[in-house]
Amino acid sequence: MAQCNEVPPDVARCPAPWSLRGHAWMVALRLPAGDPARTAFVPADLCATVKSAFAVLMCVAYDEAPCGPYRELLFIPGTMDFGEARHPSISRILVSTWDSVVNGRSNWGIPKDRADFDWARNKDGDRWRVTSDGRELCAFEFTGPTGVRLPFRSSWVPRGLGTLAQRRDGRTYYYRPEATGSLRLCRLRRWCFDRELFPDLSRASVLTALRIEASGWCSRWRVSSNEAMPGAAWQFAPARLETGRVASL
Repeated sequence: MAQCNEVPPDVARCPAPWSLRGHAWMVALRLPAGDPARTAFVPADLCATVKSAFAVLMCVAYDEAPCGPYRELLFIPGTMDFGEARHPSISRILVSTWDSVVNGRSNWGIPKDRADFDWARNKDGDRWRVTSDGRELCAFEFTGPTGVRLPFRSSWVPRGLGTLAQRRDGRTYYYRPEATGSLRLCRLRRWCFDRELFPDLSRASVLTALRIEASGWCSRWRVSSNEAMPGAAWQFAPARLETGRVASL
């Protein structure tokens, strides 16, 4: 079962930096005031600091990665107060392999847990289903992309919103994902959640849904340790350890 306290197996370590290739579906949404999903799975010392003009849900299919291909589902409820500044932070993230779990936790403090992913594409769009021990955690159905294909570069995102932070085992990790690629609009037809194992977003209002496409280009993320580095495929660079915390920017 995809529980936060589940003990992972020993796997081969894949130190940063990482280069990955893949594509994603991103949903921007707004949660009602006081909705439990805002603080679900957030570390206790950060719960009271969560603020959000909007939240982000992402499904990602990594076809190439140092730890091997894997699927990913993550939720960012908003920004949190990490002392020196507010940063977006991932509250819940599920991936399809233990290699991704172990290395994501150790390299960048990302709170990954493992689950099983079923992703199917047909002429009508894409369907995602995430389960653990036969129990459905989440399911999503997206239409196919429509409209003009637009270029995308994460460097266009303001630095304050583009730098994420995670708190894990008494340390704070900072990282700045970077990406290039293209995107098109799509529509979220249906979603459902098991609130015990993933934030229940059923009361949220969808602002927009995007399909970030990898066909003909490569989509790169990079987590920078001491400086912002240009991206051309997904990349994750190592964090720098300071006293009592881990900093990457």
